[in-house]
Amino acid sequence: MAKQRIGVIGGGQLAWMMGLEAPKLGVDVIVQTPQATDPAVPTATGYVLAPVADAAGTQALSDRCDVLTFENEFVDLPALRALEQQGSLFRPSLSALAPLLDKYTQRQFLAAHDLPNPPFVTLDETNADEVVAAITAPIGFPLVMKTRRLGYDGQGTFMIASGEELLKTWQQIERQPVLLEAFIPFEKELAVMVARSPQGEIAVYPVVETQQVDQVCRRVIAPAAVSEAVQQQVEAIARTLIEKLDFVGVLGIEFFLAPGDTVLVNEVAPRTHNSGHYTIDACQTSQFAQQLLAVTGRPLGQTTMTCDRALMVNLLGFETSTSDYAEQRVQLSKRPHTQVYWYGKQGSRPGRKLGHVTVCLSVDEDWWEIAQAIETIWYPVGES
Repeated sequence: MAKQRIGVIGGGQLAWMMGLEAPKLGVDVIVQTPQATDPAVPTATGYVLAPVADAAGTQALSDRCDVLTFENEFVDLPALRALEQQGSLFRPSLSALAPLLDKYTQRQFLAAHDLPNPPFVTLDETNADEVVAAITAPIGFPLVMKTRRLGYDGQGTFMIASGEELLKTWQQIERQPVLLEAFIPFEKELAVMVARSPQGEIAVYPVVETQQVDQVCRRVIAPAAVSEAVQQQVEAIARTLIEKLDFVGVLGIEFFLAPGDTVLVNEVAPRTHNSGHYTIDACQTSQFAQQLLAVTGRPLGQTTMTCDRALMVNLLGFETSTSDYAEQRVQLSKRPHTQVYWYGKQGSRPGRKLGHVTVCLSVDEDWWEIAQAIETIWYPVGES
């Protein structure tokens, strides 16, 4: 029997890690990516050189594959619909993807299904005067402004303290449509990965805590130190959302944990996600293997952790450089129970995700102490 061929639209580190899992499952991964130097190319069976939003490139990918899936959200959905109508199989489907690509329609979808949101409104050229005049209720200041499309790792996200600052910032981003939402004074940020097969089988991973620095995820601790009630809320939201979307594949959901064990959805990522990288080393089935199982219609794998706890630390760029940081990576790899993943990106810049480190821990080990030791090796003095 011929191997199933999975086309991945995107060629960054998420596709790279799917490629690492593909041989274990007996499938081929072919990626659509702009450059032959992109991270996923070395682990893929083949590639199509084309920008992610190039529908002609996706057609060429579809011609070589049985099913198409996504590494990121930067796609041209209308153009892909034409391919879907011609027979290309997308998992998740484009209808499942559609509500999630725009942060405002994402909030609307959550609200329509009674899933917990912060108060929100959109701001665009048609309603600017009305929104600015009424912003004190129910959103108020401070608030969070987010560009509705294409933002990630804090890009396109602004903390706004006043009406004057709101208008000034909106002007600076050329008055493009934005989402305005109430600032939540959270106690922790949480995340969960959830997967669903075409047959409707659902698998939920442990709830994790994520820690951000400058709006970019720095650390993930699995499982999160939260109450059973919070775990149940998060899992219920994850199951409801993935079912209501009729979503096939892996979905990442970020949450705010507010006082009183109140859980609110922060954002939804329709793909594998940074908060799930720990699953490669700490769960029976990694999120990347799970994605391949789901989109090929196979039974989903077990999500149980294989160690007491796990710590994932992102190796973020702290300078503009072409260094491969070989010395730091060697030092990190010598630490006990530590796995180093290096994405092979061409160049560093501040905040860019260059790799990550996962450490499997026993219940009595201090994850914070270990995280600080890792970050001391990675970051220059004064940067960690």
